[in-house]
Amino acid sequence: MAGKELSVGVLILWANFTEVQIMVKLSAFPKCYVEDICSGKISLFDWIEMATELEPDGLELYSGFLESYDSEYLSKVRNSIAEHGFQMPMMCYSPDFTQKDVNRWQKEVEKQKEIIRVTAELEGKFCRVLSGQKRPGIPEDEGVRLVVEAIQSCLPVAEEYDVTLVMENHYKDSFWRCPEFAQKKHVFLKIVDQMDSPYFGIQFDPSNSIVAGEDPIDLLQAVKHRVKTMHASDRYLEPGTILEELKQSDGTIGYSAKLLHGITGKGLNDYDKIFSILKEVNFHGWISIEDGMNGMEEMKASLLFLKEMRKKYFEDIPFEARTRSKRC
Repeated sequence: MAGKELSVGVLILWANFTEVQIMVKLSAFPKCYVEDICSGKISLFDWIEMATELEPDGLELYSGFLESYDSEYLSKVRNSIAEHGFQMPMMCYSPDFTQKDVNRWQKEVEKQKEIIRVTAELEGKFCRVLSGQKRPGIPEDEGVRLVVEAIQSCLPVAEEYDVTLVMENHYKDSFWRCPEFAQKKHVFLKIVDQMDSPYFGIQFDPSNSIVAGEDPIDLLQAVKHRVKTMHASDRYLEPGTILEELKQSDGTIGYSAKLLHGITGKGLNDYDKIFSILKEVNFHGWISIEDGMNGMEEMKASLLFLKEMRKKYFEDIPFEARTRSKRC
């Protein structure tokens, strides 16, 4: 009997070891195909098939990829993702809460709540939330209030569906005219510091801090204990371009043509520093590549880089540290 108990104990310990050993998982987000999938030029199911050659752990979705929010359709998407060996960790959603008109603001809140349900039906655990567009004429304090009230009103729904809302330090949605209201660190922190819920966390994107003219390490240090997910991309400015020139694209849909995506690890971000901070706080969430603007080969290179970084920073944790939390 004692031998059986010992064997079972060893198996449980090994299972715990394996679970923690791969606790940081990698997903793919097809930045290069956002417009094509949203327009139907590439079907979501085709993208799921294409992603198999990348070999990520999961596929992050954008709400615009979905043809419908009804359960029958969502079941097909969920099954296709699972059949291809993936998980769906996070729904990338872009609510626009900086609406002065009460009816429009309420519609944005209701849409966010609906996307939380959609995320849960796809077996996702995280749903991105943003502040909204930085429209001219919105005072900072008023914008912060609108965003805080919107997110707080969504938290009970997040709890109901066991989905965590993760707010991203964002630049600009692909279909927005104005950049993110909370693009700057001080505005972002004004919002997230008012959130006190286990169903709220941070989606960190280092590249967006660079675009904001700020140091991504400073922001990460400020929110490191609350980071649940991360977008891993790298940005470049077109040769001869300065950050101020990006403002010239405000009022036009999407990203500035002067802002370039490239292979993760070869741009402006210090990923060794970023990963060392994440390791310091025992990060165990999802990291999603946001790349591929120059094709699938670059996405493969970005994912390979992240796999190497994961191995370097998260697969050399001492055995005792890996299993400590499971023994009690």
